[in-house]
This record gives sequence, structure tokens and C-alpha cells, in this order.
Amino acid sequence: VAPAAEERTLIHNLFLNTLDTRFLSRILPTNSVWMEDAKLKGLEICHPEERNIFNRIFGGFLMRKAYELGRANACAFAGCRPTVLAMDDILFRKPVEIGFYSCCLLRLVTFVCYTEGMYIQVRVHSEELDPLTQQHNTTNVFHFTVRLEKDVPAVSMLYLDGKKHFDGTMRNQC
Repeated sequence: VAPAAEERTLIHNLFLNTLDTRFLSRILPTNSVWMEDAKLKGLEICHPEERNIFNRIFGGFLMRKAYELGRANACAFAGCRPTVLAMDDILFRKPVEIGFYSCCLLRLVTFVCYTEGMYIQVRVHSEELDPLTQQHNTTNVFHFTVRLEKDVPAVSMLYLDGKKHFDGTMRNQC
């Protein structure tokens, strides 16, 4: 969904706050963090022990790994104990195969995509990597709403996506 005019203005203003007027480099606004510094990666080898009745990786295993890495990223980002309030609906886009001739690798990348006071929105992207063909296929995208013990700095690269998930969670909590 394309951003509304108000959202475009908001994102543009966030971007302008990072520009050095001399065009020498980008600057970090006060009380902000570069999104690259709010990122954590993980890699799992998918063993047959984690399979379901369809001989694919069990969805609960994927959910647990995404939860653990997302929570670890929230903890590392905030420097305090996170409390996961909600996990958005999960869409299993592609089943994770168990490799017969080689192992299947599951790559997880998590980053903080939105912050508001003591709350953050964490996104975890999981993809299957076949080491023989070097193909990457997205399997899931998870979104977690997390409450922290203190206010945290802002991140802006996926601001709109994170804000939409955060606002939806907060509406459902009330």
C-alpha cells in the first residue's frame, strides 16, 4: 500500500533530519539510532528432527526461532529486559524443506523498525537458503510488539511499516 500524503511528509522530514547541509555525509539526529545498529542476524541448520508430518520444518520451530532472535534484538537494542506484548498474524509463505543431499539453512534477520516511547516494533524476516543452488526464498515475516523498561531512541528506515503494525496492536489492546 502506498503511503498517504501525511505519511510521505513524515518520512521525508525524518530523512531530512539525517542530512548534513554541507552534503558531506549523513548525520544522526538527536535521540536516534541508525537502523543498521538495531539489527541482529541468526542462522539455523534445519535437521530432520524438526520436521512435521509433511516432512518439512515444523512451523512452531520457525516461530520459536523468530521469537528468540526478535526478543534478543529488543534486549540488545534497549539494554533492558523486553516484554513481548503481541505477535502479528503469521503467514507461512513457503514451507522450509529438509535437504536430502545437503542441509537446508534458515537465515533470520531481525531489526527494530519502529519506536515510540517505551515500545518498539521488531520485524523478523526468515528465508530458506539452499547451499547447493545459492537460492534464497522468503518463508515468513514476523512482527512483534515489545514493551521496554525505558524510553528508547528512534529508528526510521521502516518507520511506516513498523508504525502500521504497532498501531494495529495498540488498537487491539485497548
